Order: sequence, then structure tokens, then C-alpha cells
Amino acid sequence: MLPYWVLYLIPALGVLSGQRMAPASQRAVWWLLGSVFALAIGLRHQVGGDWGAYLRYLEQASRMTLPQVFLQGDPGYYLINWLVVGVGGNIYAVNLVCGAILMAGVVMFARRQPIPSLALLVAVPYLITVVGMGYSRQAVALGFILLGLVALSNGGMRRFAILVLIGAAFHKSAVLMLPVAALASSRKRVWNLFWVGIISLIGGYLFLFDSVDTLWQNYVEADYHSEGGLIRVLMNAVPAAVYLLVHRKLSLREDARRLWWWMSVFALACIPLVLISSTATDRVALYLIPLQLFVFSRLHLIANDTLVRAYIVAGVVAYYTAVLAVWLFFATHAYAWLPYQMYPFVS
Repeated sequence: MLPYWVLYLIPALGVLSGQRMAPASQRAVWWLLGSVFALAIGLRHQVGGDWGAYLRYLEQASRMTLPQVFLQGDPGYYLINWLVVGVGGNIYAVNLVCGAILMAGVVMFARRQPIPSLALLVAVPYLITVVGMGYSRQAVALGFILLGLVALSNGGMRRFAILVLIGAAFHKSAVLMLPVAALASSRKRVWNLFWVGIISLIGGYLFLFDSVDTLWQNYVEADYHSEGGLIRVLMNAVPAAVYLLVHRKLSLREDARRLWWWMSVFALACIPLVLISSTATDRVALYLIPLQLFVFSRLHLIANDTLVRAYIVAGVVAYYTAVLAVWLFFATHAYAWLPYQMYPFVS
């Protein structure tokens, strides 16, 4: 489990050092860090609970024609597999592409937070380690959602919608994030509700509606139970509750305040829903993980005293250190991530 702690130590040192760099140097360092994490995600060997399933995706894609690829439930992921097979690549190449997309989203999102290294640190224990190295399709969808949230923070509502739709091509559940754009709007609200509603219906038709019965049977009627689902939902609920209590002290623009207010409401709504269907709620709650990065990287702003701010930042570091430790030592499925092996250095 040492490699996971090394990955965690990288942003932790950045947080604790508090060093400032020139913009050009900062940009280069951040993309270097993103590359390191993308390599760790992409070149993992037999890491993650769905490793065997993703090998089968690659094998299936190798027998498909391009038109068949676009008829699959998650055509984006099949397309990556199909292209990789076409150039003679393997599962490591597929995972590297997926890891690069996720980390592009994480880096772009983190760099827009008050303490970027703290946002990256918050991402390591679950978003990068568990989702990035375990749920490749949803990891890519999350990467596009993070990029979409960056666009939305700059007023790019259409870009957000397009990026979410691209993410939904990798995991259809991502389409559920589309209404967030309209809810976050502070201007032309009726018009935005209208066109986002139309795009949501189109996205739902393309990716979700034909699977509703199957998803309902698999996740609700089958009564599948997601181990630790409640804990992961509560991990989003904590920053959600904190945000709803202190958001007026964070000096946010109206559209940003509304966006994260709704994200917080959705995160809290997952608590009763996870008791009805833990697996379905657990999967959807993955798309609310950006709330953790956003809130905990700026929580220190509620204090005016420099020392108090330092204590808050140290508390966040301690909290996520505990999250990573508890997951590695006590999670039911942590064995699927241990030991970490990297291609080509495999036994």
C-alpha cells in the first residue's frame, strides 16, 4: 500500500509547504503532477475490483466493427477500446487514456480552488484511488463532469452540457448531472430551464431511457447492496452540510453559490435514498464528489485569523489521511487494490 501513500504525500507536501510559484512554473508543475497520477492510474496491473470485467470489454471491442461500437450502451468507452485494439494496444493503454481524462478534469478543477494542492489531496483517497483505479467508465465521466464544472464556473453553460453528454457516452448515469446547469443559473432562468430541459430529454433518450427497466431491476428490485455505500454517501454529506451552513462566508458569485447549494442538497438527499437502494445511490453519488474538493479546499476562508485558517487546513489534511488509512486497512474490497503493481514491473 506504500504507492498509495506516496501519491497522497505529493499534494500533502504542497499543502504543508504553502509555497507560491510563478504562473508559468505552476502550470508546468501541475501538468507534471497530473501526468504522474495518470501513469499511476493507467499502468496499474490487476488493481481494482472490476479488472476482469474491463479485460472482457477490451476482448469484446476487438470483435466489433465501428458501427457496432456506437450501438453499445457506453459507446465512448467501447470506442477507446476499439481504437486501442486497432493500433495494437492493450488494457494498459485503455486505462492510461481513461486516467489522463480523469486527471485533466481533476487538475483543471483543482487549479481554480483557493488551495489547489489541498483540492488534489482531497481527491486522492477516493476519487483517484478508488474511482480512478476501479471504475474506469465512471472515472472518465467524472473527468468530463469536472471539466464541465470548470466551464460552468466561467459561465459556459453550453460547454457544461456538451461535456456532460460526452461523459454520459462513457457511463450513461452521468446524464443525471445535466439539470445542474439550469438550477445553477442566476440569469435567464426560464430560458435556461427550457433548453437544458430539452438537452436533458435528448440525453436521457440517447443514454438512459432505454435502460431504465434494466437499471431498476438490477439496482432496486434485485436489492443489490453496496458495501460501504452509506459511508461514501456521508462523505459527500459532510461537506454538503458544512457548505449550507457557511456558504455566505465564502464570497462566492451568485451562480457559483447556487450551483454548490444544489449540489449540497442533492448530496444530503442521497442519505435516505441510499437506504432504499444502496448500489444505485452509491453510483450516482460519485458525481457529487467534486463537492468535497470544492468545500474543503476553501473551508479555511470562513476564518479571518491566519492561525485559525492554518488549523482548518491541517484538520482537512488529517481527516483525509484518516479516510485513506481506514479505506486501505478496513474496506471490504480493499484487497482488490492491494498490492499495487505497475506495468511492466509485475510479478
